[in-house]
Amino acid sequence: MQTRSKIMDDISQLMTNAMGVAQGAREEAETALKGMVDRWLADRDLVTREEFEAVRAMAQKAREENAALAARLDILEAAANPEPANAPKSPKRGAPKNEG
Repeated sequence: MQTRSKIMDDISQLMTNAMGVAQGAREEAETALKGMVDRWLADRDLVTREEFEAVRAMAQKAREENAALAARLDILEAAANPEPANAPKSPKRGAPKNEG
């Protein structure tokens, strides 16, 4: 019976070692694959999610500032050029005049 137990212990030890080697190989393969993917993405000049979100926030802020400045400009133009309530509106700046 002692011999049978020794064989089982050896097989168990062998399987444990094999699983350790397999685990190490898997981790090494994952590391190598991740490195290859990172290099491939870097070569494509893709942006990270963090960079994208930062630029998106900057664009949103610029749009909001642009809208606020446009509203402020409208108020200043209205104050500088008061028109009577029943007078026809003049064409916008840059619009072609209708001659005819």
